[in-house]
Amino acid sequence: MYANNAYNAYKNNSVNYASKEQLLLMLLDGAIKFSKIGRQAILDKDIQKSHTNIVRTQDIFYELMATLDVKQAGEWGQQLFSIYEFIVRRLGDGNIKKSVEIMDEIIPLIEEIRDVWYEAYKISKGGK
Repeated sequence: MYANNAYNAYKNNSVNYASKEQLLLMLLDGAIKFSKIGRQAILDKDIQKSHTNIVRTQDIFYELMATLDVKQAGEWGQQLFSIYEFIVRRLGDGNIKKSVEIMDEIIPLIEEIRDVWYEAYKISKGGK
């Protein structure tokens, strides 16, 4: 019980005190986790679990789309918005069809986006 409460307090503090960049990375880590759980649930024939986790992944990308300032980011922002839209659409296809193949197509793309944002974060902090 105590360990669970301590973990929840840590998790809440992590989110409350994280920078925008760190929150973005946390969201993308969540998207990877939920999409992989959704994929496995498809294999396990657990329809509800796959649906719930794929929708969670979509919700993360909807949030990323809503918070992306396309005017500020210009053409680059519009391209990123289009990638996010593609991911949401393919996740929807994968959810409807309960397709591991579609999930296998999308998960590496989500991982790549997370890796690119992580590299940008490291560079912004002066790291390499």
